[in-house]
Parts: sequence; C-alpha cells; structure tokens
Amino acid sequence: MAAMTATINVMLAIHGKKTTPIDLYKPLRHYIAQHYSEREAQDAEEDLQAVQHMRTDIERASDALEARRDLLQQYFRALSVMESRFPISNEKEHVNTLYFTWYDAFKPGKKATQQNIHFEKAAIAFNLGAVQSQIALAADRSSPNGLKQACNSFQFAAGAFSFLRDNISMKASGSSSTVDISVECAGMLERLMLAQAQECFYEKVLVDNKPSSLCSKVAKQVGLYYEEAYAALILPPLNQHFDRTWIAHVQLKAAQFHAEACYRVALQLHDQENVAEEIARLKAAGNMLSEAKKSGKGVVGPLLDAVSKLEANINRNLDRAVKENDRVYLMRIPPVESLPSLPAASLVKSAAVGELLDASKEKMFAGLVPDSSAKALSKYTEMLDEVIRVQAEKLQQESEIARVKLREMNLPDSLLSLEGSTSLPEHIRDEVEAVQIDGGPAGFEAEMRQLKDLRRVNEELLVQTEEILEEEAREDAQVRTQFGTRWTRPQSSTLTKSLHDRANGFAANLKQAAESDARIGRTIRDNAPLMAILNARPIEASLPTLGRPILSLNQNEDAIVGTLRQKLAELEMLGSERAGLEDMLKDMKRKAANDAFATTFNLQEYLASRERAYKQISAAISKYREIRENINEGLKFYTTLQDAVNNLKQQCGDYVMTRNIQSHEMIEDLQRQITGMSINDSGAPGRPYTSAAHPPQRPAPSAPPNFQRHGASTFHQTSPQAPPGTHAQYSQSNPPASHSISSTPQILSQTQHQQTSSSAYTVGQPAPAPQQSNPYFSTPGQNFLRPPYYAQQGVAPQASQTHDYSQPPYPGWQGSYYNASSAGQAEPQNPPYFAPDGYSNSSQSGYHKQ
Repeated sequence: MAAMTATINVMLAIHGKKTTPIDLYKPLRHYIAQHYSEREAQDAEEDLQAVQHMRTDIERASDALEARRDLLQQYFRALSVMESRFPISNEKEHVNTLYFTWYDAFKPGKKATQQNIHFEKAAIAFNLGAVQSQIALAADRSSPNGLKQACNSFQFAAGAFSFLRDNISMKASGSSSTVDISVECAGMLERLMLAQAQECFYEKVLVDNKPSSLCSKVAKQVGLYYEEAYAALILPPLNQHFDRTWIAHVQLKAAQFHAEACYRVALQLHDQENVAEEIARLKAAGNMLSEAKKSGKGVVGPLLDAVSKLEANINRNLDRAVKENDRVYLMRIPPVESLPSLPAASLVKSAAVGELLDASKEKMFAGLVPDSSAKALSKYTEMLDEVIRVQAEKLQQESEIARVKLREMNLPDSLLSLEGSTSLPEHIRDEVEAVQIDGGPAGFEAEMRQLKDLRRVNEELLVQTEEILEEEAREDAQVRTQFGTRWTRPQSSTLTKSLHDRANGFAANLKQAAESDARIGRTIRDNAPLMAILNARPIEASLPTLGRPILSLNQNEDAIVGTLRQKLAELEMLGSERAGLEDMLKDMKRKAANDAFATTFNLQEYLASRERAYKQISAAISKYREIRENINEGLKFYTTLQDAVNNLKQQCGDYVMTRNIQSHEMIEDLQRQITGMSINDSGAPGRPYTSAAHPPQRPAPSAPPNFQRHGASTFHQTSPQAPPGTHAQYSQSNPPASHSISSTPQILSQTQHQQTSSSAYTVGQPAPAPQQSNPYFSTPGQNFLRPPYYAQQGVAPQASQTHDYSQPPYPGWQGSYYNASSAGQAEPQNPPYFAPDGYSNSSQSGYHKQ
C-alpha cells in the first residue's frame, strides 16, 4: 500500500507477483528437435533466446516502470504464440519438464507451481495491471498532465485486471493456484482501479471549479466504485486473504466520497435556499463518516486527516444551516432515509488491453507449424474453456440459490442459537454500540438534573433582574413623593416597560420550557421498560435462545443436530474446493435435514420471538435517540437563554446606575433652588424637567462632583472646596430608602465644612440666585455622558428598537412539545426580535419530536 504525496487524496498501488528463475530454452528446444527437426530447432534459436531473455528480465524486475510495462506486454504476446506450438503439461508427449512458480502478491509467503502456460499468462497479466497502478501513483497529480497520466494509467490497470478475470483466471485456477489471480480478486482490483481513476476526475473538477452539482455526481460514482470493491473484500475468499488495513481503507474511502457527494450537493441546495434538504444531506454525510471511522483502525494518517477535514467542513456548514433555518426559513427537516439517492456520473471505464496483448501479428516461431497433437490440444483447450464457462455459470447460479435457501432456513444462525451463540444483525448491533457508548438510557437521569439546574439558574437571574428594577422604582417613587411637582423626571414605570416586557417574555419562556422538561421526564419514565434492553451487556444476552424440546419421544435430537452440522461443513468444504458443489447444492435445496431440525426444536416459534426482540431493540434505539435529541436541544436552549438574561440584567443595572446619578444631580439642583428661595424669600416653584436638547447654562463648579457607589443605590458626594457658611444637609439611605428631605426649605446652623462619611450629600453655601440650568447634565468642562433614556421635554421616551431579547422558550417552541394552545394556554405575545445574537427562532416547529 502506498500513499501519494502531491495531493490530499490517498490512493493505492498494487505490488507485483514474484517468481523463481526457470529455464525455457532447453525444454522448448528439446521439444522442437524431437517433434519437428534439428534444423527447425536451429532456425528457432533466435526466438528461443529472445523468450529466455524476456523471462530473465521479468525475474529481475529492475527496469523502470514504463520499460517493465512494455516488457510484460511483449512477453505475454510471446506466451500466446507458444501456447499453440508447445503443449506444456505432465503428459509424456508434451513439454513435461517445465514448471512455473509464482508467489501471491498479497501474501508473499504463499506460492503455487503449475505445469500450465495459462498460469504463467495469468501472473503476467496481473503484473501488468500492478505496474500500471504504480505508474498512476507515481504521476504528479498536482499538474494537469500528471493528473491526466494518472487517470489513464488507472484505467489501463483496470483493463488488465478485467482481461485477467474474463480470459485467463478460470484456466489458471485449481488447487495449486493463488488467490490473487482468482476471478474474485481480479474483479475487486478492477473496481478499485476504476474508483481511483474516477477520483482523479473528481480532483480535476474541483481544480476547474466546476458546479457543485457536477462535483457531487462525480464524487458519488467514486463512492460507488469503492463500495463495490469493499463488497468483494468482505466475501470469501478475499475476506480471509487481505490484510485488515486494506478493507478499512476501501471502506473509509467509500464513506468519504458518499459523504463528499452529500456535502457538494448541500452547497448547491444552500445556494437554492433549500435549507431543509441541505441539513438532511449534511446530517447523512456526518453519519456516514462517523460510522466509517469506527472501523478505520490501521488506516494511513493522510486519509484520516482528509476525512477529518471533510467532517469539520460538514459540521460547520450544518451548524450554519441549522441556525439559518431556526432564525429565517423555519423549514421542517425531512428524515435522512426519505431522501432520494443522489445521481452519479461515471467518467471512466476499463481500457481495452486485448488489442495490446493480441499476438496475431507476432512473427516469433513462425516457422513452426503446430502438429496434430498441438492442434488436438488447441481444440481440446477450446472445448475445455467452453465447458468451464458453462459450468462456472451454472455453479454461480446454484451457489446463489443455495445462499438464498440457507437464509430461508436460518442457517447457520439457528445452530449457533442452540449453542447459546446468538447474534444481532450488524446494523442493529452497531446502533446499540453507539447508544451504549453514548451512556445509554441510564445517563438520562444526570442530564435531566442538568436541565433542572440550568433552568433554576435562569430563573434566579430573572428574579435578580426584577429586583434591580423594583428597587429603582421604589426609590424614584419615594423621592417623587417628597418633592412633589418639583420632581420632573419621568417615572420609572414609563422607562422600564420594555425591560419588564422582556423579562416577562423570558419568564414565560422558562415556564414553557419547564413543561417541556416535564414531558421529557414522562417520556423517559413511560419508555423505561422498552429502553431497558439497551442496558444489557452484551446486547446478545437479551435475545431469546433456541432450546431443546422439554419432552422428547425418541431422544434423537443430537443425531438431527449432528446431521445438519455435517451437511453445512460439507457445503463449506466443497464451496472452497469448487468441486462437487452442484450435487451438494441440490441436496441442500431439498432441506430434509433442516426440516427435521425445525420440527424437533420448534424453530418457527424461536424465529418469531427473535424477530420480536429485534423489533424491540430497534424501537428502543429510536425512542432513545428521540429523547437524546430533545435533551440536547434543551441544554442548548438554557445555555443560550442564560446569555440573554445576563445581557438583560446588565442593561437593567446600567439603567439603575444612570438613574441614580441623575437623581443625585437633581437633588443637588433642587437643594440650590430651595436654599436660594430661602435667602431671597422668593418662593419660586421648582424648575421643570428641562429639555436635554437645549440645556440652560449655569456656572461651572470648582470641581466635578465626586460620586462613590455604596451598595445598589447609595452615593456620597463631596464638595472639596466649599467655603464655610450656611450648609444644607440631606441624607439618603439604602432600601427601604426614606429620603429625609423636606418639601420646604430649612436653614441649618453654620458649621465648618467637612466631607461626609455616611450616606449623605453636603452642599456648600449657595451662590447668589443662579441662572436656570439643566439638572442632569454636566456644565461646560465636565465630561458627563448624556443618559440614554430621555428625549426632549414633553416627548414620551421610546423603547429601544434594537434590543428586544424576548424569545420563544426553546428554538421553535411552538412545535409538538412547545405549543401553548395545545396545553390549554394562550400563546404569549412576545415582540419580534431580530438581534444578531441568535435568540429569535421559529414558531413553526419545535425541537422536540413526538
């Protein structure tokens, strides 16, 4: 096995068969001298030397690949000429001292020796295909010319293996042959070479930036070719002959290109805005790769890297498509099994190498006319070929019928069950293993606790957010009561309506989510008996077994079982030897031994119970996956909602802080007014809440106020350079806050100025009656930001149009699990939200499935 280095795709080349040195010259010259004449032997001297020289060069295998390819083609044509002139066998009158020995290409420790020129031709044809594959692999596929050379060479390799299968393998087969030149192996290698030739075309369409639809069709055909090669590798006689890494490689490549086809067609579907099928195709592709990677042990690193890269691209596009569908399209995702098969486009075929190997124009040994024995042998060979062909077709037909009959008789499964060795169908066993690796039904309890904990955290965050807003509203109401009409700031209830609406929306979502969680819990409890079977380890322990009859009349059960076992053993032995199989197959079709077995052991009842167990396991797996998907969506929802609630809480905190700062400035301004009225006895009413757009001017203070936050709503303001004189003192404490500020002026005793150390505000002696000023914004020279919650005086504050975090409880909460109307409740009228953080979602389909 070899891996290319110029591109990311990994391909295989076939190693050639090895041989032992032989002397062709002496046996062939002796035959010519004996059956023709010494003169003709001398005339053929040059051709005999040429044949020996070609055989010696093949034994060394030291030439460049192209030269070795030409040598193999030339020697094959020479063998075809020799076939009709030199009968090689163990017969006395034939060339009976010539033995051809070749080693198996895939198991070099095994060798075979035959006195059969077809055995030699089969080995040469095999090596021709192997050399063509090596030429293809050596080509630089990063360049257009190299890619073309690789593609052509793989097709010629496929043609060589096809020629071997159709014309030579049956003639060279026998007890002393090797598996690598068998019909099964030659057919598998043809499919493998075609897969790699098609893969070269796939690389080309990618480089040429062809449309995704064409890329998908080409990739699909690559996967089909690899799939055909894999199907041959897992059947006798190849399944016990090839190394496991070969099988894993071909299996993973088949999955890679089936997934690649889905990935490419998903790109086209995305451009067409068919997001539902796009998601289904991407899910199918991901499932293919994850299943194939489980059997990828021993696969070369570059192939695993290419598969992992494709898997990452698929998952990235899948996440994007799911988010787009949840936010915009709201399409129902079709089941993967309901999708039609993707179309394929084959751009390669096995090259016709028969013309290259045709010996009709060869001049070698032209002076030797075959004698009667040679002619008879040639005729016999033709008749033998026809008989072999007919019998092979008949044998193949009978073998297929026998396999069907064995399946109908549930053999050898019924015998294995009698021994306690029951087994599941492979696809069910793989699904059970995936469920058990995932934690199985026993893991639901911990995940339901996690859902509960996440919901509790979100509820606590909402409570804290409401408390922040309520505390600010209480403080605003208290100050408004104390100052009356002088307190011209908008009420908290006016400004916080949108924040309360969002919090209420989240609360409604959490209520719906809690109901959905409860439904999940009920589903788990209701289906616990069904899914309990998935906890059995091994899963086969949960299957029924075939037992002996309780009451036996003639005590012949062991004899019946022994007879059936003997029949199966004979069938297996004869199948491997390919001799006498037809009669055995006909005998098996009569089913006499199996009928007795089925009657004695009540086989039909066992089969019915086994089928029920299979259905229970499949239903349990289906329900497990449904619950698992619901739980995963719930975890995702709570995590996403927690970010949104934290965002809301932070905005509420910022709002309260801004309101507190504004409140303190307004108190300061009102205090100046009250002090000024007391001195001037003006009795002027408090100033209105003036427009932020046209703030009046006031003298700049010697230094900006210094606010320090204590707790949620207590601030200290100090006036570091206040002159001694009359001081007005006001206090504000933490909730329950009671502002000790009178609505009428109070003149306090003169004291030396000192900074306050409690929750109070001390303001210096007032200046002469100031000009009317904006109570909330800094004078020139102060860097105080404009609060975001106010507009012009007399204009009602507007709720933000870009921050509405109210959302459905789970993505798509009005589906089968989150449909308020189905529960007898009115659906909450949440305002639409299209912010970029992804909390808006579908109202068409829920993430839970019934």
